[in-house]
Amino acid sequence: MAFDFAQPQRQRLVVVGNGMAGMRTVEELLKIAPELYTITVFGSEPHPNYNRILLSPVLAGEQTFDGIVLNGYDWYRDNGVHLHAGVRVERIDRKRRVVFGSDGCEEPYDRLLLATGSNPALPPLPGIKLPGVLAYRDIADTRAMIESAGREKKAVVIGGGLLGLEAANGLAARGMGVTVIHLMPWLMERQLDRTAAGLLQKSLEARGLRFLLETSTLELVAGESGRVAAVRFRPAQDKEAAPQSIEAQLVVVAIGIRPNVELAQNAGLHVSKERASGIVVNDTMQTFDPRIYAVGECVNHRGTAYGLVAPLFEMARVCATHLAESGIGRFQGTITSTKLKVTGVDVFSIGDFQSGPDADEILLSDPTRGVYKKLVIDGDRLAGACLVGDTEHASWYTRLVKDKTAIAPIRDTLMFGENNLGDTGHAGSNRIAQLDDAAEVCGCNGVCKGAITKAIRAKGLFTLEDVRKHTKASSSCGSCTGLVEQILMTTVGNNYSPTPKTKPLCACTDRTHAEVRLAIRDLKLLSVAQVRKTLEWRTEQGCQTCRPAINYYLISTWPGEAQDDPLSRFVNERSHANIQKDGTFSVVPRMWGGVTSSAELRRIADVVDKYRIPTVKVTGGQRIDLLGVKKEDLPAVWKDLDMPSGHAYGKALRTVKTCVGSEWCRFGTQDSTTMGIELEHALWKMWAPHKVKLAVSGCPRNCAESGIKDVGVIGVDSGWEIHIAGNGGIKTEVAQFLVKVKTHAEVLEYAAAFLQLYREEGFYLERTVHFVARVGMDYVKKRVLEDTDGRHALAQRLARALALEVDPWHEPEKAAVDKRQFVPIVAEVTA
Repeated sequence: MAFDFAQPQRQRLVVVGNGMAGMRTVEELLKIAPELYTITVFGSEPHPNYNRILLSPVLAGEQTFDGIVLNGYDWYRDNGVHLHAGVRVERIDRKRRVVFGSDGCEEPYDRLLLATGSNPALPPLPGIKLPGVLAYRDIADTRAMIESAGREKKAVVIGGGLLGLEAANGLAARGMGVTVIHLMPWLMERQLDRTAAGLLQKSLEARGLRFLLETSTLELVAGESGRVAAVRFRPAQDKEAAPQSIEAQLVVVAIGIRPNVELAQNAGLHVSKERASGIVVNDTMQTFDPRIYAVGECVNHRGTAYGLVAPLFEMARVCATHLAESGIGRFQGTITSTKLKVTGVDVFSIGDFQSGPDADEILLSDPTRGVYKKLVIDGDRLAGACLVGDTEHASWYTRLVKDKTAIAPIRDTLMFGENNLGDTGHAGSNRIAQLDDAAEVCGCNGVCKGAITKAIRAKGLFTLEDVRKHTKASSSCGSCTGLVEQILMTTVGNNYSPTPKTKPLCACTDRTHAEVRLAIRDLKLLSVAQVRKTLEWRTEQGCQTCRPAINYYLISTWPGEAQDDPLSRFVNERSHANIQKDGTFSVVPRMWGGVTSSAELRRIADVVDKYRIPTVKVTGGQRIDLLGVKKEDLPAVWKDLDMPSGHAYGKALRTVKTCVGSEWCRFGTQDSTTMGIELEHALWKMWAPHKVKLAVSGCPRNCAESGIKDVGVIGVDSGWEIHIAGNGGIKTEVAQFLVKVKTHAEVLEYAAAFLQLYREEGFYLERTVHFVARVGMDYVKKRVLEDTDGRHALAQRLARALALEVDPWHEPEKAAVDKRQFVPIVAEVTA
């Protein structure tokens, strides 16, 4: 008798939604049943999975987009997960068990997981679709707000909930004047009572925010340009009052979210029509179709829709056990608590903190310290709590509420927290010692003290980053970071490693940017793999932070010798075009000094028509941007344009902006256009730690904005002034005067020497303004002005490096452009 020992065929799991709930389900599933499914994920955004909670720090400039990625492209590849990034699922055929993507692909499934999340709620206001009116939900919204903050001065945020306040704080941090319009009598009315909200408002007003409470928005008004210019409103309590208005060049709408149920509804799944709408699921997260599960903000469970991350992750854990065919786990709902840092102020609430007529309140209020505590007691149990400024004992209050613990024996000291035996201050290790192992520390991820201490001891963890990596504690909203650090300190004692003053390049190594650069130079390392091996990287493949940095350090240190690794570059640099929010690309051909010709304009127009490019825009850098190009059309578009790459997609020289100068302008003292064209011809194809922008103005009137560029050249009667390290971005920085010269050749040499110094010693993703601030202007002058031989050598090294570079649009073979990426099929995403 013959036996078939072949492995059973894997089932097919399709996940619709690449957000936090859906991907947490996949993570949990891979832990307990890694061989059961072939997994395919659709994500409507052209990004890997990221932490949406941390968009607010990104907006405020405290975090980067790369820094909030939870699972990079490497993770999908390493776990055999196929990701359709930037592809929406438009239809589900439940009979055939197939989903249809917006790019035309079809994916069959044995099990389907819907994690479609939610959409921002937009009120039916006149003008809601005007340019300059944004919701606040994803990376694209955040980027649009950052870009607007760089151009505009006045913003209005509609909505005084958590998201609205975070948006207002972030825009204010970027220099905008912000007014928050809120319909209700106090801020965050779902999470705070009136007194707590007043304390929070006072703190925010001290930071420059303005509030209009109990105010009804009537209309968004357009200006002459067609963009939003004002918001009309009136007091909500006085409908007879004459409407008033406030100027606004940016309006952010943050009044709440609505479950995204359209796909499920069109597929015939049961969707609740009640106020708490959503895809109806049972306690195993199963819909009425037994092959289809749903988790996250799109779900209605027992009449409740959840918007906080902790219950969503609990849903994910339950769902994973049933997808794994373990048959265990039930989601039975939860009492939601909110523990957040709202624009720097700690707030916490849980349960019925508003209190009813039969409840008792215990209050502590210290407005000078910004501390407010309110505990609501119903009979012999803690019914709710509301804390502002001091949330140290939030986890304990959460356990008391959820466990319905009898509090009569501790009522007298309840206000002072768990460590109330005569110590009402910050308890530190004493408090941690009193916590039992079952005490929940990280509410977002459901991580208890015992799990953290076990991981620390079993895996030899000594840093906060290590604990986050292995347990996920403190990796979401971050409000439990202090507790996690205390557990670390009490568990490992003197071996605890706090955040180092000198930050490592990434979590894969303890080495800094400077140490890696030095090793590459001194040891003549020539490949990314060689660097990781020689410097004893913790991971074989590296990560999305270190790989691009190492690759840049290699090619800038050893041009022509180091191996340029395309897979270690960001997607824009691999595709040689800028990916957009809908998954299409933008193409920006180079125009030397902003000068073009009728022949170039005709070719651009023909390309736009031939490839049906939807948007053509003049950029701030005096070029033309073609937006909405399909990826498979990119090589043909470059060929038909027959213009050099503008490198608008890279950490490279972008543009040299010019005014018309003495050739045309009656105020011009020097020929700025010719000077700018010479600079651009000399420096184009230059890779750098970050994007680099130049400008040449023909006179001190500075029409080309030379005073806020990485290198700005200004014509004066006796020659040229060179200014460096300006920045017109998030925070405008005026360039610093470097030197005054007479000739074009001197301009070219001094500019090239400074840029090569920046190329050789700048850290990856460090702008020139931050490079100069780090090394000091005196150091730059010593290297570029005082050391004549050194200046010549710097300029010559840059010239030699640029002579080896090729234009990827015109010589893709020499530039090692991987043409397979342009084949119009859906494939596994690789980094």
